Amino acid sequence: MQLDKVVSYHKALADPTRIKILILLADGELNGQVLAERLGVAPATITHHATKLRKASLINERRDKNTIYFSLNHYFIKNNATATEHLIYRRVSAKGGMNIMHDDSKRMKDSVIKNFFTSEGRLKSLPAQLKKKLIVLEHLVSQLEKGRKYSEMEINDFIKHFHDDYATVRREFIMHQFMYRENEVYELNPQDMWARWETLS
Repeated sequence: MQLDKVVSYHKALADPTRIKILILLADGELNGQVLAERLGVAPATITHHATKLRKASLINERRDKNTIYFSLNHYFIKNNATATEHLIYRRVSAKGGMNIMHDDSKRMKDSVIKNFFTSEGRLKSLPAQLKKKLIVLEHLVSQLEKGRKYSEMEINDFIKHFHDDYATVRREFIMHQFMYRENEVYELNPQDMWARWETLS
């Protein structure tokens, strides 16, 4: 189940300074200097902890000239917490090892795939609506091999079969926890960690 990836996410939270950073950012965007002053630590300390939080998709970074601003990634904070809950309780809600998809969810999925893919299987465009986008991304990554490690070139070639903008789609795979990247090597995350479109309105 690649449990180490779930553990890595929680390791990002396992530090008092990082928790304090997240609490301060809950009030809005702040730069590293302000965070350092409020926490009474060196700017380098903020940079160190921010890097770990960013790798876990818990915060966003925005550069304005020589200043880096940080903000919470609200969606992933909530989504990762939910993914952990699903991973822990997955056996309770499972039957025969597979979660049962309700009929309405199946109809929704089939409709999106029909509307956004050509008869040849090419992706017409990446949906703007998050729920539809997640359905499209899930449809794509489901065609990758579980447990296989892919180079960035292999992932690019895979995406090109469906859509020309491979860089955007590849980035979306990572952002929405469908894939895990380390040292330019890509691998599917456990399905329990994938962003859940079924829970969105």
